[in-house]
Amino acid sequence: MRILLILEQAQAVKKALRDEGLSVDTARSGPEGTQKAGAGSYDMIILDLSALKADGLELLKHWRRQGMTAHVLILAKQDDLERKVQTLDAGADDYLTKPFELAELLARVRVLLRRSARASDAVLRVFDLEIDTAARVVRRAGIELHVTPREYTLLHLLACHRGQVVTRSFIRRHLYDENDEITSNVVDVYVRYLRGKIDKGFDPPLILTRRGVGYMLRKEPEEPGPAGALPPRAKPARLLRLQSV
Repeated sequence: MRILLILEQAQAVKKALRDEGLSVDTARSGPEGTQKAGAGSYDMIILDLSALKADGLELLKHWRRQGMTAHVLILAKQDDLERKVQTLDAGADDYLTKPFELAELLARVRVLLRRSARASDAVLRVFDLEIDTAARVVRRAGIELHVTPREYTLLHLLACHRGQVVTRSFIRRHLYDENDEITSNVVDVYVRYLRGKIDKGFDPPLILTRRGVGYMLRKEPEEPGPAGALPPRAKPARLLRLQSV
């Protein structure tokens, strides 16, 4: 999941979000934030209205008119009901009054990300692999494993594009933010980690390599069944718990 943080003093918030396994880019002004929002693919934008010289409500309306679908969480000093209503009506998804506790900010971020998951595929299924995007839980064939937040992000990205080749550069942009210092083979390293947990000892292997291009999560073939037949029931499975990086 990628977040754009438009905030003057962003380091503490950025660190807290990255500790949650999220990729975070930062901007210090409305124009810079608008440029990055247009150039990148973000799941959420956290916008501090005090970082803007222009009218924040007009900026929100402009984003929505341009078709921006990312969730927008507003940070503002005004604890005024009318102002909150105007901000939400302008296109914000949530409004948090400053000063705030980081724990509350993270909770609100998780709520918005769960809302996105419910709006699309709450549970992604490929063969005997299940990814519960709301709970950030993974299951495969009843075997319990530990996956880190970054490994989960990689698996979720591949699952959202299952059956399609995802390039290394695309994966790198979703795993790391713009200021990370990373080695050229970091994507291959994390794919190897994930394969050791998701594919080792299972059949069929799900993570496929397309040499010189990237990686793909195998898509389950659609086999026609008898008319009126119900789909097979999923096997019972234990939870794959997330483990900190």
